[in-house]
Amino acid sequence: MKPRNVLLLPGWENSGPRHWQSLWEARFGYRRVEQHDWMKPLRGDWVARLEDVVLTCEEPAVLVAHSLGCMLVAAWAAHSKNTHRVKAALLVAPGDVEKPELREQIPSWSPVVLDALPFPAVLVASRNDPYCDFGRARMFASAWNAQFIDHGDSGHINADAGLASWPEGHVLLQDLMKD
Repeated sequence: MKPRNVLLLPGWENSGPRHWQSLWEARFGYRRVEQHDWMKPLRGDWVARLEDVVLTCEEPAVLVAHSLGCMLVAAWAAHSKNTHRVKAALLVAPGDVEKPELREQIPSWSPVVLDALPFPAVLVASRNDPYCDFGRARMFASAWNAQFIDHGDSGHINADAGLASWPEGHVLLQDLMKD
């Protein structure tokens, strides 16, 4: 698989330079799906942008989503006619857009799309993620028909969690790329 067909889908406010997504982009040449507005994300705009990028892939893409990026995958898959162009998805630390404090700040993302994904997916969740209760993450995985992985107490599974380049996550991605 060509690295440019591995699409990194950061969450709200993008992934900073120490985030594992940014480190994977630099090290492996994966492609970040740039959004027009990272600070005030609109679901429809983000879905349209993902659609555009998926259509540029020369072979089926693998999606690597973090936080709001997980919600993007679910919303995109529910509306796109091009889901066959995605081989699999790694969904990490979904942000629960129905939490009151998030719903207020990013209202276009609620309700959460809970349709089964039409491609294989793995969802990795932390027991102490401030943006998504563990039980909700497990429910998302079930609704999306994704394999669920308990990552223990890892916060939001981002740079603040001290994961560096998160080699364990990259192994999960490589497994999805093989299947």
